[in-house]
Parts: sequence; C-alpha cells; structure tokens
Amino acid sequence: MSLLAPMQLVAQQRYEPRDIPMLPAYCKHTQDFRERVPGGNNPAEIERLTALMGSVFIHMHHYCYGLVAFNRATFLSRTQQERLLNLNSSIYEFDYVIQRAPPDFVLLPEILTKKGESLIRLGRGPDGALELQRAIALKPDYWPPYAAMSDYNKEIGDLKAAREWLEKGLSTSPNTKALLQRRAELDGPKGKHKSAPRQPEKSNAPQPTAETSTAQPVDSQLPTEQ
Repeated sequence: MSLLAPMQLVAQQRYEPRDIPMLPAYCKHTQDFRERVPGGNNPAEIERLTALMGSVFIHMHHYCYGLVAFNRATFLSRTQQERLLNLNSSIYEFDYVIQRAPPDFVLLPEILTKKGESLIRLGRGPDGALELQRAIALKPDYWPPYAAMSDYNKEIGDLKAAREWLEKGLSTSPNTKALLQRRAELDGPKGKHKSAPRQPEKSNAPQPTAETSTAQPVDSQLPTEQ
C-alpha cells in the first residue's frame, strides 16, 4: 500500500478537463473537482448531494479520481506499464471510500463493482470476484456485478458459471438488456465453444445511467448524465 499511495497524487496532479464528461455529474461538485470544473462550486447542489450521500460525500472525490484512473486505463493508456499504474491507482482511490463508507451507503455496491473490475483487469480475478460478490450481497437487484462476474467466468473459459451468473442477475433484475445480450452471446455459435478472452467493454462513461454502462444508478435521486 505504501507503493500505491503516491499514485493518488499522480492522478490528482494530472487532472485534465477531458476526464469530466466520462464521470457522473455529481463528481464536479465533490472536493477538489469543484474548484477546477466550471459550475462545480454550487453551494445549493453541494448541500443537496451531502444530504443524499451523508458524510461520505466529503470523500467522494476519491471515487471520482478512481474512475478517472479506470477510464484512462481502459481508453487512454499507451503502454502496459501506464495501464497497470492507472488500474492500481483506481483501486487505491476506491478503497479510500470503501473504508469510510457504512454498509448502507447508496453507492457502495457500485464502488465495489468498479474495484472488482479493476482487480480482474490486473489479473487478480479471484480477488475481483470477491468484491463483485460483496456488491451483489449488498444489493441483489443491482445488475452490473452479475455482468462482470459473467464476463470474468467467460474469459477464463467457464461458460457454465458465466451463464449461471447471468441467470442470477436476471432473476433479480428481469429484462435487463446488458444481461440478456450476454446470454444471447453465450447461446450463439461462438458461445458454445470456449471463447477468446473478452475485451473490456468501452462505454462512454462509467456513470450512473440505466443499462448504458456498468454503473447503473442505485438511487434515482442521484444526478445522472447521459
């Protein structure tokens, strides 16, 4: 962890405006971001978000920086070393919030899911799977961790488990397009044979919008960004 700590500072010092459109709308109102992003230092909105998220909101800029690092690893890293640095940085930032959030924090399942995805992309699949299952235990009807669990099992060649996780997700979140599409892929000709490792999905942003990214809203009152 002592080696990971400086990564937080690297992410913050490398803030770039291009990162903002890929983040949830509330990020611009969190600490540090609000001083850099136009319109972020809005007292009324900060007060509203604090009421929604409670005392954890004061720490949420760390989650936003974790998303910045995750997005850079997914879309912008030019070398494997840079990609690994960004993924490790994202985990450090996610952990910062996880360690300070109560079990009933509205965005905790989402943060655990993103941490799980980062771990899997680092080649730490079993550790990532544990985080995804923690997210599922906290909010069984939250579909993204089921999708991530299915993707992970498909990647390692366990198509039976990949399907089982999709069925579990659909049992709590019926008609979820992201899960249905994955199941259709498993039912197709390619899915009946061991497939090549699935490449990380490139969504426009890991933001809390319904079925368009891996960060579905866990509270409809939280601001969303299309």
